[in-house]
Amino acid sequence: MGTTPRNENEGEGNKTADRNYREATQKFVESERGKAQIEKAGDVDENEERDIEQAEEEAKRHAKE
Repeated sequence: MGTTPRNENEGEGNKTADRNYREATQKFVESERGKAQIEKAGDVDENEERDIEQAEEEAKRHAKE
């Protein structure tokens, strides 16, 4: 009874899928590739920075309305 057969539908709140996702995510975060991605997260170039600033200004204008 402790393990769920692979073909049994666990429905909403699938614990097996949740466990698999969490394990895969943890493995990625601890990998060299994951560490590199985390290190550069948030880095933006000049064009992206300009786009972000324009989007923020537009959002502020809409918020005032």
